[in-house]
Amino acid sequence: MKKILLTGGLGFFCTRFFERYKNEYEILSTDKDDLNITDEEKVYEAFEKFRPDYVIHAAAIAVTDFCNKNPEIARKINVEGAVNVAKASRKYNSKLLFISTEQVFNGNMNSGPYTEEDIPVPNTVYGQNKLEAEKLLKDILDELWVVRFTWLFGMPERNKGIASNILWETISSLIKGEKIYASPHEFRGMTYVYDMIENIVKVFDIPYGTYHIGSTNDMSRYDVVKHILTEMGLHERIDEILVKDEEKYKDAPRDVRLNTEKIKKCGIEFPTTKEAISKCIKEYKLYFK
Repeated sequence: MKKILLTGGLGFFCTRFFERYKNEYEILSTDKDDLNITDEEKVYEAFEKFRPDYVIHAAAIAVTDFCNKNPEIARKINVEGAVNVAKASRKYNSKLLFISTEQVFNGNMNSGPYTEEDIPVPNTVYGQNKLEAEKLLKDILDELWVVRFTWLFGMPERNKGIASNILWETISSLIKGEKIYASPHEFRGMTYVYDMIENIVKVFDIPYGTYHIGSTNDMSRYDVVKHILTEMGLHERIDEILVKDEEKYKDAPRDVRLNTEKIKKCGIEFPTTKEAISKCIKEYKLYFK
């Protein structure tokens, strides 16, 4: 049985990954309390003991505001921590899958979808950290996959991590009785976390390199929320619940969509964001009917 070491093991993605694959791989799921990735010696010790075949490096501080306010802490974890994991992967002949982000394109002035050949211009500390880590890891390792995720979405589950996402934000606002403000000038891919989990291990069988991975999406954030409400049976209340925020991103539309044609050619495909949202709502029976 192949061995996988996970960092960020208590997070949104890794808790679900572990549950899905715990009987197919021997998995060591680590988080900050049992593996401090900023301590190079401790990282080497973990690799020496477990000897992973694969490493999925998901550990990061991804909260944009926190990173912007605490750039030294963010870089220590997001960059230096990633470098330590890469060095240990090289020493112990482990193949590394590094999870990066669409946000490396957050400062680009042209519109997406972006290909892997487009030059990223991140304008947040988090995006800058991820891009710097990508470059440093490529200097350390030949056996490396850099996968830039689109925004993951899903529902809270018992004993599993949760992160801010479009579906849960919408439902949380409904529970609180709050109006939902969504911009028609914001565009990004949004991927159902379980679609990502089903596809991510396929990356182990494709050539090393940088890939954009996840669902494609032609809808604005406003239209995505409208679709969620419609699928939940709230179409008659959309005008009451949803506010089109025309001012946000009006002068500089935000478009961080990723072109996923490269990974599709390797046989890894996803439903569209619209299809994935419909599937998730159906699976969780999130209907107000």
